[in-house]
Amino acid sequence: MDYGFDFSFLDEFWPSLLDGLWVSIRMAAVSLCGGFVLGVLLAVARGHGSRLVRHLAGGFVDLTRNTPLIVQTFWLFFGLSALDVRVPAFYAAVVALAINTSGYTCEIVRAGIDSVHAGQKEAAACLGLSPPQILRYVVLPQAIEKMYPSLISQFVLMMLATSIMSEISVEELTAIGYQIQSQTFRGFEAYLVIAAIYLIMSWLLRVVMTFCYNVAFPKQRHMSAQSRAAARRQPGRGKPGGTAMNGAKP
Repeated sequence: MDYGFDFSFLDEFWPSLLDGLWVSIRMAAVSLCGGFVLGVLLAVARGHGSRLVRHLAGGFVDLTRNTPLIVQTFWLFFGLSALDVRVPAFYAAVVALAINTSGYTCEIVRAGIDSVHAGQKEAAACLGLSPPQILRYVVLPQAIEKMYPSLISQFVLMMLATSIMSEISVEELTAIGYQIQSQTFRGFEAYLVIAAIYLIMSWLLRVVMTFCYNVAFPKQRHMSAQSRAAARRQPGRGKPGGTAMNGAKP
């Protein structure tokens, strides 16, 4: 196979790639923030709402998690237009991503809420805190702290899912790659560049969210550092011929 790589199209299409990247970043940022807030509200509703509220929230979460994101997007963009409700492509994409993110975020946060020991809630109640105050100051901070790594992975997946929005003509990064391929017939190189940009975006998102985690939860960071230091101080840890075996007689 004799294939000559040619990335000369980058000189011409860099401005378009940057525009598409900016659209993808804006779409991901707005949808992830909206999805996180809505997901936390749904988690609270499922765990602390009335029976009707719990059922409504559960039905919404089941609907969002058990239908494809692309179907939800098509319904917002094409389905509503059939009812004479015109939604711009960018806003339809943001709403669909936020709704889809909220369903998964709800279940992640709800698992964190359930993991908080009941004794802490009882202690907070003995101190005179009201149920909303217990939820805000005691339960939710611990739940989000425990579930933060899972939230990072979910948010990265949702950021990558912005590439689907090219199907409703949003001029994001993948759509720009398709335009480059159709004009230059250099699909391999074009999508290789697109993949590299998405890889960098994913890495940067993880770095930013990890930094936010370390700032928001310094206690957990210090505990992790102490655990690693204690593991290093253990003699013979991980070594086949370590200290634990040195005292054994043949």
